[in-house]
Amino acid sequence: MKSYNLFFPLLVLITTLLTSCEAVGDIFQAGIWIGVIIVVLVVGVIFWLINKAKK
Repeated sequence: MKSYNLFFPLLVLITTLLTSCEAVGDIFQAGIWIGVIIVVLVVGVIFWLINKAKK
C-alpha cells in the first residue's frame, strides 16, 4: 500500500498537467530513445565479441 502513496499523487499531477496527446507523445518518444540505446549497446557487444574472438 505504501507504493500507492507516491504513485497516486504523481498520477494526478501528470493527468492535470499533460493533455492526452502530449502524454502519449512523451511515452513514445521515451520508448524510441530506450530502443535506440538498447540497439547501440547490442551492436557494441557484438563488435566486442567479434574482436575478442579474433585475438
